[in-house]
Amino acid sequence: MSLYPPNAVDALHSLGFTDVSGLIPSNEEEYENLEIHSDDESPTWKVVKDKLDELTANWTAQEYARNRKNDYPDWNTQLNKIYDDGIDKWKTEMVDPVKTKWPKDNSGPK
Repeated sequence: MSLYPPNAVDALHSLGFTDVSGLIPSNEEEYENLEIHSDDESPTWKVVKDKLDELTANWTAQEYARNRKNDYPDWNTQLNKIYDDGIDKWKTEMVDPVKTKWPKDNSGPK
């Protein structure tokens, strides 16, 4: 799970083009200056932009997971909680508050 939103190079990699050099393009004009070393024909900007939009939508949909990851205590703390107080207390005191704060619908902190 990446902390940063995907870019055009990520889209190219996702399309199977791994040997890419140059600055990360953000529009069609910049894309024309990108060097893609491949035996296959380079995809058009529209193909790359469509893949980038798909990757960005998937990345955005996982915002709740990134936020939860930041809010959960480290594993040692969680394991100590389970050992000391049991799984039920761990769930109600450590897990449930974070899940309530960051619901899967990405509606933000409660």
